Amino acid sequence: MQKKISSLQNSAVKRLLQLQEKSRNRRKEGVFLVEGIRETRLAIKGGFSLEEIYFCPPLFSSEEITSLTGNALLPSEITEISSEVYNKIAYRGSTEGIIAVFRSKHLTLESLKISSEKPLILVAEAPEKPGNIGALLRTADAAGVDAVLIANPRTDLYNPNIIRSSVGCIFTNTIATGSTAEIIEFLQRQNINIYAAALQSSKSYAEVDFIKSTAIVVGTEATGLSEEWLKNSTQNILIPMHGEIDSMNVSVAAGILIFEAKRQRGFRY
Repeated sequence: MQKKISSLQNSAVKRLLQLQEKSRNRRKEGVFLVEGIRETRLAIKGGFSLEEIYFCPPLFSSEEITSLTGNALLPSEITEISSEVYNKIAYRGSTEGIIAVFRSKHLTLESLKISSEKPLILVAEAPEKPGNIGALLRTADAAGVDAVLIANPRTDLYNPNIIRSSVGCIFTNTIATGSTAEIIEFLQRQNINIYAAALQSSKSYAEVDFIKSTAIVVGTEATGLSEEWLKNSTQNILIPMHGEIDSMNVSVAAGILIFEAKRQRGFRY
């Protein structure tokens, strides 16, 4: 049954705002919000369970919902909301008129499935800025890596800023999280070479063979990688630079390294 909400004081509106703003509420309910047509479609394609839909005519009509969801089951909760309510809930400035609630996935190493015989994996240790995480996920999607592993995550991956900055690539990548120790143990158990981006005892990235099973590991711009990665790496690698600084944005560095690995593996534009 389709409902309508026009009051900002409605309890459902207050709940959606809490889910938008507080990771504690997202964790407690096990759900998160997705705003926009492309992001909603990518979440469905990525196998996330669609729980609720809120739409605002005339920006988005009830007839468009079936087309958007495709073969996915329609949620039991489909609610029409007024422009005032939509503008209160909407996180972005764009006005596509749809907000969806999805069930979260448990992004554990135990549930990670990698089918490639020689996987290419991107590992990011302790990324904090949603914009950087989003850019890393976009890079991973563009390169078609086999998995993205987040070590010691400091930010809820269902943060609306990450969903927005990743342009929905949070849903297109195979992702798992864990501690640095857990991810190192996982990679070693899978016989995946660890190439840590660091200045110490490093080779130029262009001198390294990325055709074998490979994990490219990047840290934060402020502190780099922890000692645990440096002690367990197959080889530390660096990007030679000719300016006055010795570091670059983590997503830019990851892009250079990942696409060198793709070039070695025969990737063609």
